[in-house]
Amino acid sequence: MAEMIESDPHIHVDRKVLQAGADFRNVLASMLGRAPDAPSEVTTGCGLKVPYAMTSPHPERVTCLPCREHAHREHLNFADQVERLGRHPGTALPADRTAEAAQWARDRAQKFASG
Repeated sequence: MAEMIESDPHIHVDRKVLQAGADFRNVLASMLGRAPDAPSEVTTGCGLKVPYAMTSPHPERVTCLPCREHAHREHLNFADQVERLGRHPGTALPADRTAEAAQWARDRAQKFASG
C-alpha cells in the first residue's frame, strides 16, 4: 500500500488516469443519475498516495515526470484497445467514432509525453 505523502510539491495523475476528473464523473452522472464523490486521496501513476487536490487529468498541469510517463502509456494502451474493439466483427462501435476515440487518446498521450 502506498504511503500518504503530504509535503510533495508535484502535481500527479491518478493511477486510473482515464477514469479521473470531472469529465468521467459527468459521464457516470448522466448514465446513473448521480455523480460519484471525488476521493479525498488517491494512489498516483508514480505509486504515491496523495490528496486528490494534488492531482490533475490535464497534461499541462502535471509536474511529476513518472506520472506523466504513466499517463502517456495509459492513453496509448487505451487507443490500442479501442482500435481492437472497433475491428471485431459485429461491433456496435462505428469505425469513424472508433478512429476518433483512438486519435483523441494518442493526441492526449503526446501531450503527456511532451510536457
